[in-house]
Amino acid sequence: MKNTIKITLFLVSLCLLTSCASKYNKINPETTNYLSKSSDKNVTLEYKYNTLEKKYFKKELKYGVKLLSIKITNNSEKDIILGTDFSLTYENGNGIVLLDADYVFKTLKQSPASYLWYLPLSFLQLYTGTTTTQNGGYYYTENKTFPIGLILGPGLTLGNMLAAGDANNNFKNDLTEFDIINKTIRKGETVYGIIGIRTNQYDSIKIKMAN
Repeated sequence: MKNTIKITLFLVSLCLLTSCASKYNKINPETTNYLSKSSDKNVTLEYKYNTLEKKYFKKELKYGVKLLSIKITNNSEKDIILGTDFSLTYENGNGIVLLDADYVFKTLKQSPASYLWYLPLSFLQLYTGTTTTQNGGYYYTENKTFPIGLILGPGLTLGNMLAAGDANNNFKNDLTEFDIINKTIRKGETVYGIIGIRTNQYDSIKIKMAN
């Protein structure tokens, strides 16, 4: 009986450790420690890769989409707009296409429906021992079980779906709040943003002002 209980608990623990919904940790580009910088015509770009964690980070690797925190300081004599007055390029001069925030969200979000696979745990029975009864000179042995799956299956399913949905909402709020595409940056102003780019590398990024 002890071995059966240990195996059951081990399987449940394994599920919890490897397949639970991930919490979303707010990116906070305003407080990010930027180590990479590029300047052109009195406009400075600072940026940082590796802003996501856990399952969101794994999806970055899977789909080749990187999310970056950026800081832009406009010390020029005019207001500027990303995509109109300046652009971002790689070190080799190739232009960078910025991904739409909705596309980034749909690509990197967790899937609450994926946690429905916990429901088959509803059929899990925990062996607790045996009972022996006597009837007409015969002894009958019956296994005793507890329907632990009726607690684990629905509980893990609902809990993970709610957690994934809440994390996704926080993720989307960040992408919306710090969407910098087509945003006007006033002269003398510093703005913070989050951008998504399609790449599997961590190449250096440069800011390039329009002529």
